[in-house]
Amino acid sequence: MILSAAAQVSPDSTQQAVAYPSLFLLVVVGALVPVVPTGALVSSAAVVALHQTDTSPFALLVVFGVASLAAFAGDMGLYWLGRRGMRSKNGSRWLEAIRDRAPEERLRQAQGKLDDHGVLVLVLSRLVPAGRIPVMLACLLAKMPVRRFARGNLPACLAWALTYQLIGILGGALFNEPWQGVALAVGLTVVISVAPPLWRRLRRNSSPSGV
Repeated sequence: MILSAAAQVSPDSTQQAVAYPSLFLLVVVGALVPVVPTGALVSSAAVVALHQTDTSPFALLVVFGVASLAAFAGDMGLYWLGRRGMRSKNGSRWLEAIRDRAPEERLRQAQGKLDDHGVLVLVLSRLVPAGRIPVMLACLLAKMPVRRFARGNLPACLAWALTYQLIGILGGALFNEPWQGVALAVGLTVVISVAPPLWRRLRRNSSPSGV
């Protein structure tokens, strides 16, 4: 879907291609329910923005701002919902969803890093694939106030948006056609997402206890 849309886009129609409100909505939804490839969306938007020869710096700045704000809004919404579930006697489906996406081993690691580094671990959690939810659950279990979580989450979202935008800029700079840059950017984001869990699985399978 991303590739086909980009293939039909000319540099003169970047505003329609980037679709800032849609980008904002999709990133927010992806933060609440991680089934939307938000990193790929940000990279793709950056590719298309880069190919606007007249206003590409402004378009890239808007993509960065929209992606950062959307990620922050989605994270804060999910954390607030998780806090409500923690205070409720019966919990909540949002809290259960967070627990379901945080394996015990990753949660223990996140709790240890949170104890050692505090809110700074939030920055790294946003950049590590599948690292955001375990750290968020660790913050919930530690009863971290919303304001303190927000202070750590804001730079995390800025770093996340910048990272995936740079991936898009790299892909867009290598090709003349936007769809080619989008294809490379999407491929890179897929590799970034798949490589760490695949590496962990290979390590477990090759360890003596996994034989």
